[in-house]
Amino acid sequence: MAYEYAHNLLVDNFPAHRRSLRVAVVSETYPPEVNGVAVTLAKVVDGLRAANHAVQLIRLRQNGTDAACQEEMHPAYQEVLMRGFPIPRYPELRMGMPSKSALIRLWQLKRPDVVHIATEGPLGWSALRAAMYLRLPVSTDYRTNFQSYSAHYGVGFLYKPIMAYLRKFHNYAQCTMVPTEALRAALADVGFQRLKVVSRGVDTLAYDPAHRSEELRMQWGLAPSDLAVVCVGRLAHEKNLALLLKSFEAIEARDARARLVLVGDGPMRQELTARCPKAIFSGQLRGKALAEHYASADLFLMPSLTETFGNVTTEAMASGLPVVAFDCAAAAALIVDNVNGSLVPVTDADGFVSAALALAAEPLQRKQMGAAARQTSMQLDWTHIVQKFEDALQEVIDQSRVVV
Repeated sequence: MAYEYAHNLLVDNFPAHRRSLRVAVVSETYPPEVNGVAVTLAKVVDGLRAANHAVQLIRLRQNGTDAACQEEMHPAYQEVLMRGFPIPRYPELRMGMPSKSALIRLWQLKRPDVVHIATEGPLGWSALRAAMYLRLPVSTDYRTNFQSYSAHYGVGFLYKPIMAYLRKFHNYAQCTMVPTEALRAALADVGFQRLKVVSRGVDTLAYDPAHRSEELRMQWGLAPSDLAVVCVGRLAHEKNLALLLKSFEAIEARDARARLVLVGDGPMRQELTARCPKAIFSGQLRGKALAEHYASADLFLMPSLTETFGNVTTEAMASGLPVVAFDCAAAAALIVDNVNGSLVPVTDADGFVSAALALAAEPLQRKQMGAAARQTSMQLDWTHIVQKFEDALQEVIDQSRVVV
C-alpha cells in the first residue's frame, strides 16, 4: 500500500471543528529536512492547527524509522506517510512516488474542504489529479525555481519543458500562492493564472540579536571588534557562491582578521574548503545553534539569484544583520538600499562586491542598518501570514461552490 496510517488511525478520525476547515496539505519535503519550503510549510501547518482547522498532512516517509505523528489530544491533526526516493545530487531530499489511486481512496473516505499542494513532484502531481477526479478545490504553492536550477546543472535545454510543466500544473489549481509581487508579475508574464501573493513570515523570537554569543565568536577566532561575514544555505552552484568567495576575498584583502562563516552543506563543500581554507564550515544547523550563528555575525551576504523568496534573508534581518543582496526575491520586497541593507541590481556582480566591501569597512553603519533590518522583520509575524493563507483557502472554496 502506498500510504500508511499512524497506529491504524482512520480517516474518519479527521474531523473539523465547528466553523473550521478540513485542509489536506501535500508536500514532498517537511522538517526535519532543512530547506525553505519545509520550514515555511511547517509554520503554516502549525498556524492552521492553532486556528482550529483540521489538518491532514500528506508527506514522504523520510527514513526507515520515520513514523506518522499521532496526537490523541488533537484528533483533528493527522499525518499520512507516502513512499519516496532520493533526488539525484540532493540525497538528503526525497521525491514522491505516483500515488493518485491511494489519494483517491484516502479522500473518498472523508473529503477535505480543500487540498493545498506545496510541491510539484510526482506526489504533488498525483494529489492534483486525485483532487480533480474528486472535484475538490485545489490551491498550490510556487516555491522553488526548478527552471533556474536546470541551468546550473548542465540541463538548461530543459528550461522550456520544465516551465511548460509548471505552468500546466499550477494552472489546474484555483489559486497559486507566490511569496512576492515581483514573482507574481514574472509568472503572469509567462502564462501562469490565478496568482495570489502570500508572503512568508519569520520567527522573531527564535531569530533575535539577543542570541549573539561572544563564546561562539571566540571559537571562530574573533575578538569582539573583528568582522564575521556569514552566509546560510545549501553549498551548491545554484547559490552563486563563487561571487560570495570573490566578495569575501576582497574584504579579507583589506582586513586579514575577518572571517567567513558558512552554515549549510552540499556538493560544493570540498571545493569551497580548498579555495577558502580559513573559512568556518559549521555544517547544517537548526534551532538555537542556527540562531546563535546568525546573531554572532556582523554582515550577511546573499549572492543567490535563484530564490523564489529566500527565508535566510528574513532570518538574517530578524537577527539584526545588514544584508547585501540582489534586487530580487525577499530582498527586493524588504530591503531599502542604504537603510536596512544593500540592494544591488541583478546584473551587477561587481556592485555586489563593492557593497560588501563598503559595509565591511563601516561598523557604525552596519549597526544602524542591522537595527533597521530587525524592525522590518517585526512586521512579518507568522500569525498575519497564516491569516492571509486562510483567506486564500476560503476564497478557493467559495469559488468552487459558485462554479458547482
